[in-house]
Amino acid sequence: MSGASPTPRRRRRTTAALAVGLAGALALSLPAAQAVAGGPGKGKPEKPAKPGPTVELQVLALNDFHGALEPPTGSGGLATREHDHGEHETIEAGGVEYLATALREAREGHDRSVTVAAGDMVGATPLLSALFNDEPTIEALNLLEMDVVGVGNHEFDSGWEELIRLQEGGCHPVDGCYDEGREFEGADFPFLAANVVHEDTGVPILPPYTVRNMKGAKVGFIGVTLEGTADIVTRAGIEGLEFLDEAETINRYTRELKRKGVNAVIALIHEGGHAPSPAYNHDCDAGGGLSGPIVEIAENTHPAVDVLITGHTHRPYVCTIPDPAGNDRLVTSAQSNGVLFTELTMEYDRKHKDIVRASVEGTNRVVHRERERASDLTALLDYWRDLAGAVAGRPIGWIAEDITQDRDIPESPLGNLIADAQLAHAREVDPRAAIALMNPGGIRTDLVYAASGDEGDGVVTYGEGFAVQPFSNYVVLLDLTGEQLVRVLREQVSGPNLTANKILQPSEGFSYTLDLTREGAERIVADSVTVDGEPVDPSATYRVAVNSFLAGGGDGFPTLAEGTDVVYGGLDLDALIDHLGTISSPENPLTAPAADRITVIR
Repeated sequence: MSGASPTPRRRRRTTAALAVGLAGALALSLPAAQAVAGGPGKGKPEKPAKPGPTVELQVLALNDFHGALEPPTGSGGLATREHDHGEHETIEAGGVEYLATALREAREGHDRSVTVAAGDMVGATPLLSALFNDEPTIEALNLLEMDVVGVGNHEFDSGWEELIRLQEGGCHPVDGCYDEGREFEGADFPFLAANVVHEDTGVPILPPYTVRNMKGAKVGFIGVTLEGTADIVTRAGIEGLEFLDEAETINRYTRELKRKGVNAVIALIHEGGHAPSPAYNHDCDAGGGLSGPIVEIAENTHPAVDVLITGHTHRPYVCTIPDPAGNDRLVTSAQSNGVLFTELTMEYDRKHKDIVRASVEGTNRVVHRERERASDLTALLDYWRDLAGAVAGRPIGWIAEDITQDRDIPESPLGNLIADAQLAHAREVDPRAAIALMNPGGIRTDLVYAASGDEGDGVVTYGEGFAVQPFSNYVVLLDLTGEQLVRVLREQVSGPNLTANKILQPSEGFSYTLDLTREGAERIVADSVTVDGEPVDPSATYRVAVNSFLAGGGDGFPTLAEGTDVVYGGLDLDALIDHLGTISSPENPLTAPAADRITVIR
């Protein structure tokens, strides 16, 4: 089993301490909140006060870490650097052992330093964290000396009550504690959720803000997630919650902080934008500036907020956007997966108790893997890796032969199995579900009959299932007309998929003809498309299940993003696990589904 448990604790905050900000939320009246909604900055801007003596503050910021404890692989583990003549260099980066060392080195010489994050620290995580309901990530963040985290949409992946458990600690309500005598103690830092409120009371589920006192320099941090969070997480997990406008919420609590004498304010916003270049060191302001949702939020956020630390789009940038008073204000993001962190420095005016806006500077730093690994993080990962061996080996299904995802053929047995699993799950959510489609790029490996460990031949383990579908996508239900459905099929072989066709894997009962002797969209024989043996009616509506990546138009399928009556189900991996448990057993192992739903003409 495991060796001695490492000590993942730094300090302990009580639930009562975390509730300090909630008292302010209850005290602020609705009229006061509505007064802010009209937007700040109207009328003449205040005349800048004469600066007093200052001290330097340092803010180290992360976003969209997604439990990337081990060095992330593929594009998720690459940072892009821009050189003087426009050439781009990619750098392998990230891994929490290297991140810990990088943050500790950055803090050297700074006696007023705080480490913060703008959401999605947990959720959509790799196996080592996901197996244990992201407890390993919380313990790693404790060792990183994280001070404040604003919530993102993925903090709600397992429901808001699970988020509270990650904050307060305690064994998982279903899985229990993972090691005898060791109970999860929760986060040493506060999660902030200013714009996530109970519908019946309007009170935030977690503190809206916290104030950090850095040797007399008081800075307020307000945390919000994107207002559209409810549209991209499982509805059952957020029942009874409301997600409010980002800027209006920040403005409300900025005014509350100022009434309490806290003039220095930094917003942690889990919403972002897109810079003109993917390079972390690109001169954003000289190269065209930011686009995307964060621009409007920034333009409507109170001028008293000194910096906007953002996330969600997984893009690196350090840009300026004018505040409502017309003054430049820094807006930052550190990509994702811990490959970067943002270092912000600024002067704090001790007389006026505020940050000197003109002094704020930001730089995205690469988490290089050449540096020494932090031994305490290594010990923590080794502990969880030891436990993961037993959990990853848990049987989830039984197969009689290899079930493969051969991408050299338009349709694969494993693709069909996954599509069937998603359709079965979708019908539990909505019995009207008729079709499921799975993108082949989301299938990462085969289900192999030969044992990978000591589980025995033909046993499918949790670890093997996770390797097949590691992206933590959701099963999404949406309505398409028959005409739109045919258009989706044509997008497999046209547009961005013209030269490298992406054939979606179909669920049982859905069929059509793919004529490879033709070119482009004409490869789809429109009058061959059937659902349960009946020709598709262009004007009829069909309930279709896809994963959340496809539902957003990913892989060159923009028509899927036009779907209506969108409902989020559970995770795609959970759908596969449930389906395998239903259709296979040690006595009746599953044979590979026939790849006969698409008729191919060559």
